[in-house]
Amino acid sequence: MAGSNTLNAKNLEALGAERLAELLMELCSGNATVKRQLRLALAGAKGPGSAAKEIRKRLAEIARARRYLDWRDIKPLATELEAQRLAIAAQVAPGDPALALELGWRFMELTESVFARADDSNGVLGDIFRAACADLGGIAASAKPDPESLAAQVFAAIQANDYGQFDGLIATMAPALGPKGLARLKQLVVEMSETPVERPAERKVIGWGSVSGKIYEDDVKERSRKQTVKVALQAIADAHGDVDAYIAQYDAKTRKVAGIAAKIAQRLLTAGRAEEALRTLDAIEPGRPNMDWEDARIAVLDALGRGVEAQAARWSCFERFLSARHLREHLKRLKGFDDVEAEERALDHAGRFKEPYGAMMFLLEWPALERLAALVTERADALDGNAYEILTPVAHALAGKFPLAASLALRPMIDFTLRNARSTRYGYAARHLKECESLAGIIEDFGGFERHEDYVRKLRDQHGKKAAFWDLV
Repeated sequence: MAGSNTLNAKNLEALGAERLAELLMELCSGNATVKRQLRLALAGAKGPGSAAKEIRKRLAEIARARRYLDWRDIKPLATELEAQRLAIAAQVAPGDPALALELGWRFMELTESVFARADDSNGVLGDIFRAACADLGGIAASAKPDPESLAAQVFAAIQANDYGQFDGLIATMAPALGPKGLARLKQLVVEMSETPVERPAERKVIGWGSVSGKIYEDDVKERSRKQTVKVALQAIADAHGDVDAYIAQYDAKTRKVAGIAAKIAQRLLTAGRAEEALRTLDAIEPGRPNMDWEDARIAVLDALGRGVEAQAARWSCFERFLSARHLREHLKRLKGFDDVEAEERALDHAGRFKEPYGAMMFLLEWPALERLAALVTERADALDGNAYEILTPVAHALAGKFPLAASLALRPMIDFTLRNARSTRYGYAARHLKECESLAGIIEDFGGFERHEDYVRKLRDQHGKKAAFWDLV
């Protein structure tokens, strides 16, 4: 049972409206973001029209802002944008979907001004705009706008998809567009494809290619438009369930690319054309392995009743990629105790796998910690301390039952950091050394490996002058 001081809605309700109001006023003092959210909540309580007025005002303020924001300044903007998105969907749309649809489009218009002044290297802002794009579909379905007018709006949007904010727009709008809207949208897209790109007398050079030489602005526009047309016609085809129209957007050569063949095969399978799907998959050109292709082929084999081949394909995926997902699917379909024997065979294979870090991640994920400890111990002298994103979780997972293996996973990271004088990692290395010290107290036998005190003595001999590190230790 939660204690009386636990922060949850029920306990806060017990404070009463007056006390909560006082706390909120204290919290919003000097915090513009909280103030705006409270004003928005108050406006929403009065009805969708009042909330819309507040939202419209704030969207205009965001659009007018010009200060550049680096990645450290993104969080407040992201919080504000998400609050406005949710207000449109939750406060305005239920009572006035037509008004919410208008605000939704206006929200999406912020993309250009926001990305022009914000570093979205972590993708947070892009995710918010894509979520807002997805919201448009449900709002439009409730608002029931004129299908042809909606088609025109969608057509304009997909041409302004510079930041990927309108990816998936046609799919989400398909129910609201209906047959009439989709037909009008297809007409607009086809007309655009048939209209030649204007070629100015003096072509503008916007860059240089290592192979092609000069890169002209009109060529870039033409390629962009062709891509927009292809994606749009495929999305319309998907909305109609027209597999052949989808396939027609790829030439014969492109259909033999593994990832494209997988997309086509999935649609053929949904349409009940499994034999054709298999021929499509088996016609690919040799190239790098593609997991989408592997998954599509397994699904097609199952659909054709070729379960033995599907099982063999799952095992092959495990053997080549150490895919835990494919191994689980394979084991799930075995009868009796065959799964126990197959699992042991799989773990033996993982222990011999040519790429040790892939094997470690598989054994960690499975989990098979005893096997993981054996692998770390066996390959300790060859471990790369720069593989910290793998060795760190491995060491933490092994620390409880296999302290020697955990220590052997930590030491390479310490060695790499000191050997290469990576001062930015000294803090991590110091923590790793402290963890090794703690583990040493429960290691009963170091076997042929250095005892902890000998390892530390060696570090001091080799790196004693790195005072910044030893100060942290």
